[in-house]
This record gives sequence, C-alpha cells and structure tokens, in this order.
Amino acid sequence: MLLLLIISTCFSYAQKSSSPRIVNIVNFIRDIEPREAYITKDVLYETVVNQVKLMKQYQLGGTFLLQYDALIDERYISLLKTLPKGKFEIGAWWELPLPLIEKAGIKWRGKYAWDWHSDVGFSVGYTPAEREKIIDVYFTDFKKIFGYYPKSVASWVIDAHSLNYMYDKYKIVATANCKDQVGTDGFTLWGGYWNQAYYPSRINAYMPAQHVDKQLPVPVFRMLGSDPIRQYADGRSVTTLEPVYKHAGGNEQWINWFFNSFVNDPSLGFNYTQAGQENSFTWNDMKKGLELQMPIIAHLRDEGKVRVETMSASGEWFKKKYKVTPATTFTVTKDLGESDKKTIWYNSRFYRLNLLWEEGTMRIADIHLFNEIIPDKYFKGVTTVNQSFFYTLPVVDGFQWGKTGHPTGLRLLTLDNGQPIPVKGGNPVFTNVDVNTAHISWPSGKGTFEIDLKEKIMIIKTTGTVPLNWYFELAVNDKAKVPLTGIKANQIDYNFDGHIYQLVAEKGFFVKPENASLVQLKPESGSIILRIAD
Repeated sequence: MLLLLIISTCFSYAQKSSSPRIVNIVNFIRDIEPREAYITKDVLYETVVNQVKLMKQYQLGGTFLLQYDALIDERYISLLKTLPKGKFEIGAWWELPLPLIEKAGIKWRGKYAWDWHSDVGFSVGYTPAEREKIIDVYFTDFKKIFGYYPKSVASWVIDAHSLNYMYDKYKIVATANCKDQVGTDGFTLWGGYWNQAYYPSRINAYMPAQHVDKQLPVPVFRMLGSDPIRQYADGRSVTTLEPVYKHAGGNEQWINWFFNSFVNDPSLGFNYTQAGQENSFTWNDMKKGLELQMPIIAHLRDEGKVRVETMSASGEWFKKKYKVTPATTFTVTKDLGESDKKTIWYNSRFYRLNLLWEEGTMRIADIHLFNEIIPDKYFKGVTTVNQSFFYTLPVVDGFQWGKTGHPTGLRLLTLDNGQPIPVKGGNPVFTNVDVNTAHISWPSGKGTFEIDLKEKIMIIKTTGTVPLNWYFELAVNDKAKVPLTGIKANQIDYNFDGHIYQLVAEKGFFVKPENASLVQLKPESGSIILRIAD
C-alpha cells in the first residue's frame, strides 16, 4: 500500500520537473572486519553475493568500491568480473589496510590488518609523499586485475592532495565523502555543501571552490542519503538511507517518506541520493532495509522518476552539465508521520543555508560560507589522533550553538505588548525561479514573507499585512563556542580558526539586544537583504 502511494503521489510532479533525481547504489567492500569476531571473511563475501543477487533481481545497476584487501581477494575478483559493464562499475574504497601500506614500503601502525582509526586507516594519517606511493600501488594493481584504472573513488574522509594526485595522474571522474556529522566514528565534517555534489577547492577536499581556476574538476558526491530534518537536528546521530538503521533506512515508513520527498518535492538543479551499504554490517542486518528499498527504486526508475546510474556516470554527467558548482536545493513539504516540519536546504558555490518551519514558526537554522583559499587541515599535514576535522565558515550554526535536542538559529519573532513571541504562519511554498534562485512564499497574518535565495544573497520582503515589528533573533547556548567578534549596524564580524569574514546587511540592520540573545536582525522598510558571500 505504501509503495503504491509513493508511486502515485510522485507522478504528477515528476512529469513537470526538469530537475533530474539521481540515485547511485554504492556498496563498498572490505575483506576483513576485526571489530566483531562473528564477521568472518565468508560472512563479508556472502553479503556482497546477496547484494549482487538483489540488484540483479530488480535489474538495478550500481557501483562496487573495493578496499585493497578485497581488491586482491580472488573471490571478489571473480564475482565482480561477471557483472555487466556499463550497468555496474568497480571502483576504489579509500580505506587503507595493511597489505596496501606495506606494499607501498610504509611501516604499518595499526592494531589489526585493517584499522578504522583516522590516523591509520585513512589518507589523512599519511604524509603527502606517502599518499602518492599508496595511490600508485592501488591504481597499478587495480589495472592489472581489471584492465583499467578506477574512475570512482570514495571514502568517509579524503584529503585534497590525494584527490589532486588521483585526478592529475589517473583521471578519476567522481568521488564521494561522508554526510555532514560531528564526531561519529572519529570523523567530523560540518558546514559543507549539503547533499548533492560540488567541485572542491584544489587545496580543500571539503570546501566548494568559487572559481574554475581554483577548483578540482572532479565532483564530490555526499554519501548516505541524509534525513534533511533529523540528521541536522542532531549532528551526532545517524538518520540516513543506510538500510541497517531501523529508525531510518531500515524502516518502511521512513523509506517511503524519504523517496516521496526526494522525487515529489521541488528541487533546484538536481536531487541526489546514495543507496547501498558497506559489507561490514553483514547481510542479516541490511537485508530487510535493502529488500524494502530496491523495489521502490526500481519502480521509480521504471516510471522515469529517477535515474539509477553508476557514480562515474553521474560524475561525467555533472562535468558536462556544470562548469562550476551549481545552486541546488533539497526541500521537504511534508514531514514524517504527525510532524509538521518543513525545510529547504539551499547550496551554491558560495554558501549553504537552511530554513526550517516547525509548529507554524520559521527560523534560519544554518548558514555556512565557503572559501576556496582555505586549505583543509591535511592538505600538507597529517592527523596523529583517531579523529579528523573538516569545516567551512559558520555564520549561523543551529546544531553546534544550540543544546542537545534543541537546535537554535535566527528565529523570526514579533512583539506583543512588548514581549517577543514567534511569528506564526501557514505552509511555505517552494518554487524555482531560475537556475540559481529558489523562492519561498510563506503566508503569515494577512500577508506573506517572500524569500529569495540566490548565489550570493538572501532577500526577504513582505506583501500585505504581516505581523508588525518582526525581526530575527539569535540566542545560543551559553557554552557554545561562537566565532562572532563584533556587531555593527550593517555587518557582523567573525573569526573562525583564524579566518576572518563578515555577514553584511545591504538592507536591514543588526542590533546587540539587551537580553541574553546574541544578535538581532531587523528589517528596513519591511525588507532585509543579506549579502552572504562577496
């Protein structure tokens, strides 16, 4: 019943949409899993056998990415060589096990033959010169086995030096990194291009570039199919399309909601998600979720509502379509279950921004700036601890500056007898104006708030009669580390990790309030124009 519902509700919008909906089914393969004794080499192999069987059952192609220990295992070689070329793709999963490191002439520092810690099992734990040796070994051996170099390479985290070398020498066409998260498994990626794909800076694999001459021409796709509402509300959670999570990608209600929004809700540019799962989770744990997801993806493909393709095919399409990182959105007009939340994530090559509606109120939950001249921490350096950190420049950080379970943001308020109360309204309507502009119309009172999100600016205007004396206010957790350094009438100054930047009000003005809040943003003649990026 739920499957029929998603197909019927998606049809009307999909016919009208010029925004492709792209699904990459990506399964990555390890040959060893030391964290659990019951996960043997046979269990890992049988998981991949079952993934292949299920994909073939629904005539779904996809991408299998091999960690080096799996690359040199004859069972995986034999299995994957039987897959139809074009429909399936074999590429590289960039975690670094013992046989790869030792063959590159580097001493192994891990506790096991594969060690998942950032300083051992990932490129950020090795010097740039060591990374090049490791890459040469993997790519040379891959070509000996399959007859060509891998076109797609993905990892939870990967540094810019490695991606530059892989592109310049071996001409990879696509890569992928982890969803935004804080601290999960030792990886922090926070503030980046939310979902979809971007061209990274040549010196920062996580930072979108603003100009062609500063960008690496290899799109980075964001993995795992993040929940656009809950994954951000708690950045330490895992609420994704991954089939092993019973509250998300393994839950029938969540899966149907996610794909309904993915296909049916407005999307600027294109919409993207990655399905699939690493074999370390084993078939028993992912079976139910994958058996729920695969028929839905197949039906949506058959109806022409999604494109199911390999990661390299998506990378080649992206490169032909876009000379620089495009503006995109991911919207939700109807939340899961009884929740009334709605959201829009807007990305351009200059910034990202999130608007969230909840119980009839609105807030700007997130703004992060992108700057191509800021290198990632590991462009030349290495991590010596079991953590890695990738950031952009925070302007508003609803998760990090709020409290657990209570994210903050610039909340839209008005005054009632001198007391601040939330502005209330109806359902927002999302429309695409042009290739760079998303428009939101939000009814409130006897008027509307009309919001335009553009490549560099945000414009808020009002029509009719909206609540009087409206303004935005940012209150933060008193323990939050906020990089704000100064407030002027037309500008807020920031300093994050030694990088200085501003948020400019071209119309409207900033105020330091007398209450405990951090800053207020007030309109001028009923309008606000924020220059978010210069």
